[in-house]
Amino acid sequence: MSASLDQRLATEVAARRDDLIALTQDLIRIPTLNPPGRNYLEICEYLAERLGRGSFKVDLIRAEGALGDSAAHPRWNLVARHEGGGAGDCVHFNSHHDVVEVGHGWTREPFGGEVEGDRIYGRGSCDMKGGLAASIIAAEAFIAACPGYRGAIEISATADEESGGFGGVAYLAEQGWFSPERVQHVIIPEPLHKDRICLGHRGVWWAEIETKGRIAHGSMPFLGDCAVRHMGAVLAEMEATLFPLLATKRTEMPVIPEGAKQSTLNINSIHGGEAEQDENYTGMPAPCVPDRCRIIIDRRYLIEEDLTEVKREVTAMLERVKAERPTFDYEVRDLFDVRPTMTEKDAPIVRSTAAAIEKVLGQAAGYVVSPGTYDQKHIDRIGRLKNCIAYGPGVLDLAHQPDEWVGITDMLDSAKVMALVLAELLAP
Repeated sequence: MSASLDQRLATEVAARRDDLIALTQDLIRIPTLNPPGRNYLEICEYLAERLGRGSFKVDLIRAEGALGDSAAHPRWNLVARHEGGGAGDCVHFNSHHDVVEVGHGWTREPFGGEVEGDRIYGRGSCDMKGGLAASIIAAEAFIAACPGYRGAIEISATADEESGGFGGVAYLAEQGWFSPERVQHVIIPEPLHKDRICLGHRGVWWAEIETKGRIAHGSMPFLGDCAVRHMGAVLAEMEATLFPLLATKRTEMPVIPEGAKQSTLNINSIHGGEAEQDENYTGMPAPCVPDRCRIIIDRRYLIEEDLTEVKREVTAMLERVKAERPTFDYEVRDLFDVRPTMTEKDAPIVRSTAAAIEKVLGQAAGYVVSPGTYDQKHIDRIGRLKNCIAYGPGVLDLAHQPDEWVGITDMLDSAKVMALVLAELLAP
């Protein structure tokens, strides 16, 4: 790649600064809240109009029948493709368009796209509408600077990453959109800092554990069997044996932050007894011994671990409780699982991105692994495409937080990196 092309790309990106800001603001101002899945079609149509003006061929794809898809909240996705002047590879930028709930503690309008100094504020600014905007600017800058490139560029905006990606990338991968025959390189612009390449993520196993009892009148609990007390024993055994065991498991994966280099388990929720009433219910609960108690566990595991053993550890813990409690009975139900994934450092997309980071930022790229999963899992597992990374602007710690923001300079730098990657892989 010539120095002159490098400079043209930097100039083209810099010239689009105001456009990048406006595009990011427009995306933030479309409140694509998940759950339940609002305004998915609106954001896809907005992007279709924008990319269509730049000679991208646009497909809007509804994930009919996928998990979460409904008549009230259809799961819409966009895939836009720009063809170069000859045969070559396809580089695909995949961003999710959904955002999590707003939550409390904001001092700014969550969907205002307010600019202050070098920051754009709003829910989804960091995770990951800033990355989506940066990838669009990068592609447009590259096409302007190198109109005779070889191959193709794709940009996708997909649904439901925040709730597993089953109505988004998983559905598209099942339909062949990420097959290695049509896509060779994938960058997911998740907010993992502009100087770092995310190679993959830890594994996850979600399960529901239910303890069983026998209902009885609350004034005569000795005639029943309290499932909540049984669950209390389970939680005590977790504290005594399972959490200490997980703390001993460490990985060679470059997981961030440091605490995620060990195996972890979170108790996402707990419920026992009578179902909770609506908020406006003013009566008292019935006096019953609870015959059911349930918890949802979120177990994150390492590439060195086997999922069968991960599940066996939980079962062994429950069996220890059962040995101490004669009336104890339980059931474990799998909810979903994802294997760990990690792209090799010598993969083409990793090498190209690392070289681009060094050119733009003047420093060597860092290599990290995400503590939680993102849509790389579906591209790898379903799409069978290993040449995939996450790279984008933004500070990971700001994701899902009040007063979320993305840096304008960070987006510009990341767009320059992405444009250089396109030049490295597609320029003749």
